[in-house]
Amino acid sequence: MGKLSDILDIAHSRAEGLERPYQGELLPAEAYELLQHAPGARLVDVRTRAEWDWVGRIPGAVEIEWNQYPGGTRNPHFLAELRRQVDPEALLMFICRSGVRSIGAAAAASDAGYTNCYNVLEGFEGDKDAKGHRNTVGGWRRAGLPWHQG
Repeated sequence: MGKLSDILDIAHSRAEGLERPYQGELLPAEAYELLQHAPGARLVDVRTRAEWDWVGRIPGAVEIEWNQYPGGTRNPHFLAELRRQVDPEALLMFICRSGVRSIGAAAAASDAGYTNCYNVLEGFEGDKDAKGHRNTVGGWRRAGLPWHQG
């Protein structure tokens, strides 16, 4: 269990450095390690239904849109859906396409009383490369972690 605590300590340090209002910032491989070995840990994918269907899904992830598709408006039911689908005591890791929307989701969950929230840096697809393409610089898929086409 020492390794898991080391991951959480590093993630906490990253969040402090960025002044985040939640527990920590995880790299994709760290999030996967926690998902595999931390009891009750849940990955919450906050991308849109279109992204899940067209770009890919993470097996076992809880899927709750942060922004709705189409239109991109904030999902007014996000916290209600989160309460319905996950234990408030669980270690929650939030992921989106590139690690930005998941910051808002982790912060909102923390504000709502979830005490063990983490953001997954780099997200599912990572940042754009010099040619404007994703999946070449960082991200869950680039790290070779489990996913399948929607």
